Amino acid sequence: MTSPLLSVRGLAKHYGAGARRLRIVDDISFDIGTGEVVGLVGESGSGKTTIARAALRLIEPTAGSVVFDGTELTTLGPAAMRRMRARMQYVFQDPYASLSPRMTVGEILTEGLRIQGIGPQAARMERARTALIQVEMPPDALDRYAHEFSGGQRQRIGIARALALAPALLVADEPVSALDVSIQAQVINLLRDLQRRLGLSMLFISHDLAVVEYLCDRVIVLYLGRIMEMASSETLYATPAHPYTSALLAAVPHPDPAQRGRRTPLQGDVPSAAAPPSGCVFRTRCPHALPTCAATVPPLRELSPGHWKACIRDDLPQPATP
Repeated sequence: MTSPLLSVRGLAKHYGAGARRLRIVDDISFDIGTGEVVGLVGESGSGKTTIARAALRLIEPTAGSVVFDGTELTTLGPAAMRRMRARMQYVFQDPYASLSPRMTVGEILTEGLRIQGIGPQAARMERARTALIQVEMPPDALDRYAHEFSGGQRQRIGIARALALAPALLVADEPVSALDVSIQAQVINLLRDLQRRLGLSMLFISHDLAVVEYLCDRVIVLYLGRIMEMASSETLYATPAHPYTSALLAAVPHPDPAQRGRRTPLQGDVPSAAAPPSGCVFRTRCPHALPTCAATVPPLRELSPGHWKACIRDDLPQPATP
């Protein structure tokens, strides 16, 4: 079996100590294969961005192992980690805040190449020009500033900045949530085409389950810093096994509401990470919770090959398949 490009085991990120410790994410484990797109979904505050940034060591994880292409990242020194980051690039959520207003597009796209010591300036500019063409932007954009472009164009520039370094892994952190609805589909289709054409592995973060279904091979469902369910996109959307997944899917708009099946919409708000529920963190909003759920942290267990869930119950009603 081929080794995964990225392997995360027991990843945790906590702030503070003792009774005041804030557990943002806890005991997160997953793999991303070469050329695979894995989606991270969940409500705001579920820990999606924290997982991505800790895995790339943009923030330091509290615990856990992160192996990228056979190299353990958590033990690398600053210089070695900087070199490794050329192969792991990040597309940020906000295209307005993530591009410097004081730099031309050419300077933005070549900055990473310069920091990595890649090529003379002429070669760096040629790579920047190629990256712009890949994201369907005109090469003459190199001499202009970010404020001269629309939100969708700025996000294309952000994607080009990542591509200029020829990464093996692209982390896309809600890359269309700040864009107009009319532009979102264009950027999603661009990412899909780039991923297939370049053979990129991708960690795609989103709260939009319809987009995740369209783009991702596998999906990880998060709640309050823990994995609730993990499966192939086809399996997860057809036969969700965790009540949280079913509730999220119930909220996905559908032209015919009857086609969504018998799924119970989610009620209430996400608890605070400063005072999470005991046992199963989802139990306070779960329509199927038992008294034992307050005392038992459900392990992530494999129901069938590649389909995992964290729930002690096996007798939950299955939603009707459309």
